[in-house]
Amino acid sequence: MCGLEVGVEDGRVALIRADHDDVWSRGYLCPKGTTLGKVHEDPDRLRRPLVRDGDRWREVTWEDAFARCEELLRPVIDRYGIGAVTAFIGNPTAHNFSLGRYVGVLIGMSGIPMIYSSGTVDQWPKNLSSQLMYGGMWTFPIPDVPRTQLWIVMGANPHASQGSLLACPDLLGHIDRIRAEGGRTIVVDPRRTGTADRADEWIPIVPGTDAALLLGMVNVLFADGLVDLGHLEHNVAGVDDLRRAAAPFTPELVAPACGVPAERIRRLADELAGTDRAVLYGRIGLCNQEFGSLASWLVDVVNILTGHFDTAGGLMFPKPVAWGLNSLPRPDLAEACAGRWRSRVRGAPEVLGQVPVSCLGEEIDTPGEGQIHALITVAGNPVISAPGAGRLDQALPLLDCMISVDNWLNETTRHAHVILPGLSPLEQPHFDDLLWTLAVRSAAKWSDPVFEPEDGRPHEWEILIRLAALCAGSPATVEEIDDGFFAALCQAKGVDPAVAMAAYDHVGPERMCDLSVRTGPWGDRYAEVPGGLTLEAIKAAPHGIDLGPMEPRIDEILQTPSHKIELAPEYLIADLPRLRARIDRADDPLVLVSRRHVRSKNSWMHNVDVLVKGKDRCTLLINPDDARRYGVTDGQPARVTSEAGSIEVPVEVTDEMMQGVVCLPHGWGHDKPGTRLAVARDHPGVNNNLLAPPEFVDAISGNAAVNGIPVEVSPA
Repeated sequence: MCGLEVGVEDGRVALIRADHDDVWSRGYLCPKGTTLGKVHEDPDRLRRPLVRDGDRWREVTWEDAFARCEELLRPVIDRYGIGAVTAFIGNPTAHNFSLGRYVGVLIGMSGIPMIYSSGTVDQWPKNLSSQLMYGGMWTFPIPDVPRTQLWIVMGANPHASQGSLLACPDLLGHIDRIRAEGGRTIVVDPRRTGTADRADEWIPIVPGTDAALLLGMVNVLFADGLVDLGHLEHNVAGVDDLRRAAAPFTPELVAPACGVPAERIRRLADELAGTDRAVLYGRIGLCNQEFGSLASWLVDVVNILTGHFDTAGGLMFPKPVAWGLNSLPRPDLAEACAGRWRSRVRGAPEVLGQVPVSCLGEEIDTPGEGQIHALITVAGNPVISAPGAGRLDQALPLLDCMISVDNWLNETTRHAHVILPGLSPLEQPHFDDLLWTLAVRSAAKWSDPVFEPEDGRPHEWEILIRLAALCAGSPATVEEIDDGFFAALCQAKGVDPAVAMAAYDHVGPERMCDLSVRTGPWGDRYAEVPGGLTLEAIKAAPHGIDLGPMEPRIDEILQTPSHKIELAPEYLIADLPRLRARIDRADDPLVLVSRRHVRSKNSWMHNVDVLVKGKDRCTLLINPDDARRYGVTDGQPARVTSEAGSIEVPVEVTDEMMQGVVCLPHGWGHDKPGTRLAVARDHPGVNNNLLAPPEFVDAISGNAAVNGIPVEVSPA
């Protein structure tokens, strides 16, 4: 979302710097943004399709590549049915101009009954709580940081991630602004992160106990008469049910498990309730833990109970200029959103249509009815990014067919039979349709391609349509399928498809992008609204357009059957006994948590030399007292062991870790044979997902619990 100025000389990127006139980022830029030229010019980036013959790869034409895909797919479907085919959708899909808008065609048209995604490692608890509370699994409220006076941050590190399920430029700068205006920022985290260093207070917490702390705060709000629903009084259902559910969870009960004194828990509740503009924000550290759904739900609950919801400076719903496909209604979730079926091998319950991605390996390597025989991966590297990574790595060679839409021969795609590369970020337009749905302001920007791809090379959206047609056995052309998809979207938005289609002389995602702008809140609805917004108007503003901050909009957001915020969903309340059992359970001596880094983006960017050079960042952070206790030394290798596996990693002794907690970054482990990642192989690091037990999940969402893994540490 950050505005870039890209300088080109002799067909190459000479310089990338921040656009100081950008309406959104206003000159802010993280290190990753400056390296898109490196990504574009990476000699390891694939430009042509690859087909594997045994252990060797050969470049082929696009038509030969699709013919090989058909040769592999059709026998699987003919013999086992489409149920033997699945897909893994990786995180980059959401940020790609083509993939984000067309992966739905692959899933819907192909007939693939279910998919796996990085969502069940990252955010599924937030999707679940949003579906239950507001009636939409992608209806995420976000903190209005620019207008708040008190910002409490739990399980998030904007210093590294610049916000997550939150789009706001220069978040660390806002910490300084809040302080200058007499406010405070408080970080609750097992690690004193860069964000905590910038904040006014750091409160260490035992991993996996955030829900207990939040429930203690809810208890105080009710017991001390601090509940104030404000303008939401008639929009909220379940207040009494919540009061009864929270009654046993006093601060004194939860404090020993959390490692946070009862008095500090009470004061957190008092500070939130007593501050005019305040907001509590929780993110990935709350989602990917043992009680991710309860923690995600309770973040919203605390904001609602203290009057800091749907109001300036609190938790608010963004108003994007253009809608995304994930905003369309999901009728299949209207009556039930979990437990409608179970995975074949483990019996994991479905949640929002998916089961944990850690199930994928066992579904491939376990024979029997329903076994997976074909896999399509789209911009994903689950051999690095998924719990159960070791088993998945061993299972992928068993597939009869594996097709990867990916730009690199990486740890996952090295197992594919065919790799279909997409374009570089600089060879295609950009108009984000996901992150603006999480943004503190209603803004929009269009970026033209910097370079034209070589003639005849398909874009990712065309690749996905062709794969969908191969799965479905459809003879329709790419253009015919795209027209049908576009017409369906027009009908969903109440627009005559014939009127809309007459406005274009092209097909593809740009047409869809214009549709989403024109049928958005400021759109012209194809001349129905004189002076309304179009994509052409956005293109005419090279630094973007800004239509203002978030506004209260709860009435138009709610899609629950009661048309109220469901404060105490039965599905979530029923999980509280599991949390109570955790409070009564003895703490593990040592647990592992994950971390992000500003120079990394999961496993994507480790083949960029300027981002990985310098000090080794794949280290085990450990408190000095724990280092002495377990006999490990700064700079020396340690062995870290969990029930899932064991790895060796250099030690970094630091007081930024609370006692009893060690920390590894995610996204590393580039030491597999058969990849083409020259830079990454020189900086391999270790894969922390080899330590993640596949069945250690948040039980009610299926999201992986990669924070709070019990481990043992010893000298290597």
